Amino acid sequence: MILLLLAACALTCVGQIAQKLAVESWRGQVSSALGKLATPWLWLALACLGLGLLLWLLVLQHLEVGLAYPMLGLNFVLITLVARFGFKEAVDARHWFGVLLVLAGVVLLGWQA
Repeated sequence: MILLLLAACALTCVGQIAQKLAVESWRGQVSSALGKLATPWLWLALACLGLGLLLWLLVLQHLEVGLAYPMLGLNFVLITLVARFGFKEAVDARHWFGVLLVLAGVVLLGWQA
């Protein structure tokens, strides 16, 4: 069940990253809403988020929501890492400390499982 939870988390992160890439691909372009709908990154985002939702529903069939939901905090950690090292965004020390606290909370809550 933990593997399904991690897969749902990973798919959600990939979906978020694909959303960012879709928006980045629109910069500097003058296109209609229909033109934006043709962006492959947008369709990847929708597919990943949709599949992630289906996996999440499977997870909730087997784990208590009070345990499962906080584990999605890993998304904050993963997205911060991608933002910093993939998109070269600035991440200050306070943000890293917050990520460390989230990670510690996930570990503490995961210990119950």
